[in-house]
Amino acid sequence: MENIELFHKFLAEKKMKWTPERKAILEEVFASHDHFEADDLLFRLKKKDIRVSRATIYRTLELLVNSQLVRKISFGEEHTHYEHTYGHKHHDHLVCLKCGSVLEFSNPTIEEIQERVCTDYDFTPDSHCLQIFGYCTKCR
Repeated sequence: MENIELFHKFLAEKKMKWTPERKAILEEVFASHDHFEADDLLFRLKKKDIRVSRATIYRTLELLVNSQLVRKISFGEEHTHYEHTYGHKHHDHLVCLKCGSVLEFSNPTIEEIQERVCTDYDFTPDSHCLQIFGYCTKCR
C-alpha cells in the first residue's frame, strides 16, 4: 500500500494524473518479485483483462524508475529488464552468459569497498548496479 501512496505523491509533485491504468501497472509490478520486461507486464495485464497500451506501460515504467520504486537493469541483452526496489534490500546480479539465469546476491564487503572508493574520490553516490557475467554451475 505504501508504494501506491509514494507513487501517487510523486505524480502529484510532477503535476501528473493518477489514472486507473497507472494504478493497475503499479500493482502488477509489485505483484511479483521477478525481473520482467515491459512486454511481460503487458501480457500479464492482458491475461487479467486489463486494457493498457504498450506506450502507457513504457511511460509508466519510466515514471516508476524516476520515482525510485523500480530500477532498470540490462543483462547484456538489447532489451531492458525491470525490478521493483521499494522495500527490498539492495542486491547485485550474477548473469549466466549461456542460459541467461540471473542470481541475486548481497555482499557487505563489496558495499564497503564502494563506499570507501566514493570517500577516497570525494564522490557522493546516488545508486549503483553491479553485474557479473559468467557461467552458472549447470553451464560450465
